[in-house]
Amino acid sequence: MTPLGALFYLFAALGLGAAVLTATRRNPVHAVCCAVAVFLSVGAMLAVLGAPLPGVLTVVVYAGAIMVLFLFVIMLLGLPAGDGALPPGRFLVPATLAAATLVALFALIGADPTAKTLLPAAMAGPAAVGIILFDKYWLAVEAVSILLFAALAAVMLLGRGKTGRKTAAGGRAA
Repeated sequence: MTPLGALFYLFAALGLGAAVLTATRRNPVHAVCCAVAVFLSVGAMLAVLGAPLPGVLTVVVYAGAIMVLFLFVIMLLGLPAGDGALPPGRFLVPATLAAATLVALFALIGADPTAKTLLPAAMAGPAAVGIILFDKYWLAVEAVSILLFAALAAVMLLGRGKTGRKTAAGGRAA
Protein backbone atom coordinates (compact mmCIF):
# COMPACT_ATOMS: atom_id res chain seq x y z
CA MET A 1 0.00 0.00 0.00
CA THR A 2 1.28 3.45 -0.88
CA PRO A 3 1.57 6.27 1.67
CA LEU A 4 -1.24 8.14 -0.11
CA GLY A 5 -3.44 5.06 0.13
CA ALA A 6 -2.71 4.84 3.86
CA LEU A 7 -3.59 8.53 4.26
CA PHE A 8 -6.83 8.00 2.35
CA TYR A 9 -7.84 5.12 4.60
CA LEU A 10 -6.87 7.10 7.70
CA PHE A 11 -9.05 10.04 6.68
CA ALA A 12 -11.86 7.66 5.69
CA ALA A 13 -11.75 6.01 9.13
CA LEU A 14 -11.72 9.40 10.87
CA GLY A 15 -14.65 10.56 8.74
CA LEU A 16 -16.62 7.40 9.43
CA GLY A 17 -16.02 7.68 13.16
CA ALA A 18 -17.04 11.34 13.16
CA ALA A 19 -20.19 10.48 11.16
CA VAL A 20 -21.16 7.88 13.74
CA LEU A 21 -20.59 10.42 16.50
CA THR A 22 -22.68 12.97 14.57
CA ALA A 23 -25.61 10.58 14.42
CA THR A 24 -25.39 9.50 18.06
CA ARG A 25 -24.90 12.78 19.94
CA ARG A 26 -27.86 14.24 21.81
CA ASN A 27 -26.34 17.68 22.17
CA PRO A 28 -26.90 19.46 18.83
CA VAL A 29 -23.76 21.59 19.17
CA HIS A 30 -21.63 18.47 19.65
CA ALA A 31 -23.32 16.86 16.63
CA VAL A 32 -22.51 19.90 14.46
CA CYS A 33 -18.88 19.88 15.62
CA CYS A 34 -18.63 16.18 14.69
CA ALA A 35 -20.19 16.99 11.29
CA VAL A 36 -17.44 19.59 10.76
CA ALA A 37 -14.90 16.81 11.38
CA VAL A 38 -16.67 14.71 8.73
CA PHE A 39 -16.42 17.53 6.19
CA LEU A 40 -12.75 18.13 7.02
CA SER A 41 -11.98 14.46 6.47
CA VAL A 42 -13.88 14.44 3.16
CA GLY A 43 -11.89 17.48 2.03
CA ALA A 44 -8.65 15.75 3.02
CA MET A 45 -9.67 12.60 1.13
CA LEU A 46 -10.37 14.64 -1.99
CA ALA A 47 -6.97 16.32 -1.70
CA VAL A 48 -5.27 12.93 -1.31
CA LEU A 49 -7.10 11.66 -4.40
CA GLY A 50 -5.60 14.50 -6.45
CA ALA A 51 -8.54 16.91 -6.48
CA PRO A 52 -7.41 19.80 -4.26
CA LEU A 53 -9.98 22.35 -5.47
CA PRO A 54 -13.05 20.23 -4.61
CA GLY A 55 -11.37 19.43 -1.28
CA VAL A 56 -10.88 23.09 -0.46
CA LEU A 57 -14.40 23.94 -1.64
CA THR A 58 -15.81 21.18 0.58
CA VAL A 59 -14.03 22.58 3.61
CA VAL A 60 -14.86 26.22 2.86
CA VAL A 61 -18.49 25.76 1.83
CA TYR A 62 -19.66 22.97 4.10
CA ALA A 63 -17.42 23.15 7.15
CA GLY A 64 -17.11 26.92 6.94
CA ALA A 65 -20.44 28.28 5.80
CA ILE A 66 -23.15 25.66 6.19
CA MET A 67 -22.06 24.43 9.62
CA VAL A 68 -21.74 27.99 10.90
CA LEU A 69 -25.30 28.55 9.67
CA PHE A 70 -26.43 25.40 11.51
CA LEU A 71 -24.71 26.57 14.69
CA PHE A 72 -26.35 29.97 14.29
CA VAL A 73 -29.78 28.34 13.98
CA ILE A 74 -29.16 26.06 16.97
CA MET A 75 -28.01 28.94 19.14
CA LEU A 76 -30.83 31.23 18.00
CA LEU A 77 -33.55 28.63 18.60
CA GLY A 78 -32.08 27.66 21.96
CA LEU A 79 -32.50 23.93 21.50
CA PRO A 80 -32.14 21.95 24.72
CA ALA A 81 -28.90 20.02 25.15
CA GLY A 82 -29.20 16.32 25.82
CA ASP A 83 -26.79 14.25 27.88
CA GLY A 84 -24.46 11.70 26.32
CA ALA A 85 -25.26 9.40 23.44
CA LEU A 86 -28.56 7.98 22.30
CA PRO A 87 -29.44 4.46 23.49
CA PRO A 88 -27.65 1.82 21.39
CA GLY A 89 -30.79 -0.27 20.73
CA ARG A 90 -32.16 2.56 18.63
CA PHE A 91 -29.54 2.01 15.94
CA LEU A 92 -30.04 -1.71 15.32
CA VAL A 93 -31.92 -1.38 12.02
CA PRO A 94 -29.73 1.41 10.56
CA ALA A 95 -26.54 -0.42 11.59
CA THR A 96 -27.79 -3.62 9.94
CA LEU A 97 -28.64 -1.74 6.73
CA ALA A 98 -25.23 -0.04 6.74
CA ALA A 99 -23.44 -3.38 7.18
CA ALA A 100 -25.48 -4.92 4.34
CA THR A 101 -24.62 -1.97 2.11
CA LEU A 102 -20.89 -2.34 2.85
CA VAL A 103 -21.01 -6.06 2.09
CA ALA A 104 -22.78 -5.36 -1.21
CA LEU A 105 -20.25 -2.65 -2.13
CA PHE A 106 -17.28 -4.92 -1.43
CA ALA A 107 -18.93 -7.67 -3.44
CA LEU A 108 -19.43 -5.31 -6.40
CA ILE A 109 -16.11 -3.49 -6.49
CA GLY A 110 -13.86 -5.95 -4.68
CA ALA A 111 -11.94 -5.50 -1.46
CA ASP A 112 -8.71 -4.36 -3.14
CA PRO A 113 -9.08 -0.84 -4.56
CA THR A 114 -5.59 -0.98 -6.11
CA ALA A 115 -6.61 -3.89 -8.38
CA LYS A 116 -8.89 -1.64 -10.44
CA THR A 117 -7.83 0.76 -13.15
CA LEU A 118 -7.21 4.19 -11.71
CA LEU A 119 -9.05 7.11 -13.23
CA PRO A 120 -7.09 10.23 -14.17
CA ALA A 121 -7.35 13.10 -11.73
CA ALA A 122 -9.83 15.79 -12.68
CA MET A 123 -7.96 19.06 -12.55
CA ALA A 124 -9.89 22.30 -12.79
CA GLY A 125 -8.81 25.71 -11.63
CA PRO A 126 -10.98 28.16 -9.71
CA ALA A 127 -11.56 30.26 -12.83
CA ALA A 128 -12.97 27.29 -14.76
CA VAL A 129 -15.25 26.35 -11.86
CA GLY A 130 -16.49 29.94 -11.57
CA ILE A 131 -17.17 30.23 -15.29
CA ILE A 132 -19.17 26.99 -15.36
CA LEU A 133 -20.99 27.79 -12.12
CA PHE A 134 -22.09 31.29 -13.04
CA ASP A 135 -22.48 30.77 -16.79
CA LYS A 136 -24.28 27.44 -17.04
CA TYR A 137 -25.78 27.03 -13.55
CA TRP A 138 -26.55 30.65 -12.64
CA LEU A 139 -30.24 29.89 -12.03
CA ALA A 140 -29.42 27.16 -9.50
CA VAL A 141 -26.97 29.48 -7.72
CA GLU A 142 -29.64 32.17 -7.45
CA ALA A 143 -32.25 29.65 -6.25
CA VAL A 144 -29.92 28.42 -3.51
CA SER A 145 -29.18 31.99 -2.40
CA ILE A 146 -32.91 32.78 -2.18
CA LEU A 147 -33.50 29.54 -0.25
CA LEU A 148 -30.75 30.39 2.24
CA PHE A 149 -32.14 33.89 2.67
CA ALA A 150 -35.65 32.48 3.30
CA ALA A 151 -34.23 30.07 5.88
CA LEU A 152 -32.42 32.92 7.63
CA ALA A 153 -35.60 35.02 7.67
CA ALA A 154 -37.59 32.08 9.08
CA VAL A 155 -35.05 31.57 11.86
CA MET A 156 -35.18 35.25 12.71
CA LEU A 157 -38.97 35.13 12.94
CA LEU A 158 -38.93 31.97 15.05
CA GLY A 159 -36.30 33.37 17.38
CA ARG A 160 -38.09 36.72 17.75
CA GLY A 161 -41.46 35.05 18.35
CA LYS A 162 -40.24 33.43 21.58
CA THR A 163 -39.22 36.62 23.35
CA GLY A 164 -41.70 39.08 21.89
CA ARG A 165 -44.98 37.62 23.26
CA LYS A 166 -47.11 39.57 25.70
CA THR A 167 -48.77 38.03 28.73
CA ALA A 168 -52.46 38.32 29.60
CA ALA A 169 -51.66 41.03 32.16
CA GLY A 170 -50.19 43.24 29.44
CA GLY A 171 -46.55 42.84 30.42
CA ARG A 172 -43.79 41.14 28.56
CA ALA A 173 -43.29 37.38 28.92
CA ALA A 174 -39.89 36.28 30.14
